[in-house]
Amino acid sequence: MSEESKIEHLIKEYLLDEGILREKVKDPKIEFGFRFEFPPGPMNKIMFVIKPKHKDLIIITIGTQISDPHINALNSLDNNKKMQFFLELRKLFLMKDVYFRISIDQYRYEISDQVFLKNDGSISKNGFFNSIRKVFNSAAYSNIILEEYCSEKIKPEDFTKAKEFTSGTDFSLYS
Repeated sequence: MSEESKIEHLIKEYLLDEGILREKVKDPKIEFGFRFEFPPGPMNKIMFVIKPKHKDLIIITIGTQISDPHINALNSLDNNKKMQFFLELRKLFLMKDVYFRISIDQYRYEISDQVFLKNDGSISKNGFFNSIRKVFNSAAYSNIILEEYCSEKIKPEDFTKAKEFTSGTDFSLYS
């Protein structure tokens, strides 16, 4: 078992201080990783922070799988509005200066930010949480855009049977 690095210990402490750390991520491609929930409280989303091997940076990421009711609504839009939605997401992510991967066929996207470590191999708590908020807020804004595109096609009863309706969150597009 390898000894915990300075940056791993620091990130873990930041997540523990805020009460959002959930579990360590194990993957041979990364030096370390943590799954956490942000923001603190009942309306949170699952996010990850990882440090790739042999890199002097950390990556903060969140993934979104669009829910079935939203997929059906997007597919029923006229005049290629579905493609306009995904183009709108690209513009948003570029304006927010975040990295992203979009799979239109799978109705999924991932948003991330990279933070380079200081010369001493650390990162400030403020810098770390600014990056988390940047990624989270980009995801939250993408949810608002999706709601705008789907607003005329989705009825509240479309969610009564959906798992995400009872998950205690106001972001209704996660399945």
